[in-house]
Amino acid sequence: MKFTIQKSIIENILIHSSAFLEKKDTSQITSHVYLNVTNSKLTLKATDYEIGFLVTTDKVDVITDGSVTANGKKFLDIIKILRDTDIDLEVKNDFLHITQAHSKFKLPTFAHSEFPAFPNYEGKTPISINSQVLIESLKKITPAIDSNNPKFELNGALIDIKKESINFASTDTRRLAVVNVENQNKDELSIIIPKKAIIEIQKLFFENIELYYDETNLIIRSEQYLFFTKLINGKFPEYSRIIPKEITNTLVLPKALIITSLKQITTISTDVKITLLNNDIIFESLSDDNIEAKTVINHPTNFSQAFTIAINSRYLLDFLNSIDNSEFTIGLNEGNLPFILSDGNFKTVVMPIVI
Repeated sequence: MKFTIQKSIIENILIHSSAFLEKKDTSQITSHVYLNVTNSKLTLKATDYEIGFLVTTDKVDVITDGSVTANGKKFLDIIKILRDTDIDLEVKNDFLHITQAHSKFKLPTFAHSEFPAFPNYEGKTPISINSQVLIESLKKITPAIDSNNPKFELNGALIDIKKESINFASTDTRRLAVVNVENQNKDELSIIIPKKAIIEIQKLFFENIELYYDETNLIIRSEQYLFFTKLINGKFPEYSRIIPKEITNTLVLPKALIITSLKQITTISTDVKITLLNNDIIFESLSDDNIEAKTVINHPTNFSQAFTIAINSRYLLDFLNSIDNSEFTIGLNEGNLPFILSDGNFKTVVMPIVI
């Protein structure tokens, strides 16, 4: 195998692939990227078995076809230090030789035939959804996905597909984020996607995509990339039961003022007490230290008596930073009961802190 490629092209590909590599054990072939050159195209694959990434480019000058693997991290480290001109890559005597002018490097290779096979999307059931809608929905619910929860299903997000809609949901047991999208679907199903995969999907896909699934994998295909992730096997909580069915008090609040007020308090404490008066909203820190923070904004609430809730400010800030509108809606029942933050088809249910 021998080919020439522009430094910026191969560097960009390797940067994208780095998140898909096995990093702890370099003796594993999954710490390597797989390169194949054929039909005047370069295909690169990377996978840690749980998620996988494939990219194809024709911006390559192929001299000899072939395949090879090389340690993805070392490969990228070498490419980064080279100048922004063409790079020659060649396989000789089971080494990948990387050459640019007077600079020469070589990396050991593993048997490329042992590189893990990727799932095939052909014959699998498609999911029809706009790529922008998918990315925006996943972005909104990502902050509420838990990490390292012994209940594995909470370490991912649910895509709940109904005949006329798709619900995206995630929870860390203290809050629940749900996006409802109107969408015509042939089949009904529920799949749970790992958090790591969701983060990479948001980095990779912006243009039109095709989605396929089976019992084990979700596969996303675009003109340039192919991505797969193993699905989480488990039962996601009945999220619809968590959303309060009735709301006693509904307020429309200004996003920018709330963000500014919360950030002032979070210099002292992430836990914030919010008191709603008739024409004012008071923000106060909840801290065990003898340090206090307090700020007030003038805004009508129509509460005839003081109404107080205590919250983890990060939950509210995550929601506000995910919406584009200048206002949002908050639905309240009692100070110690879950409340709802709403913006269009996006809702977050938050458990308050009991004080």
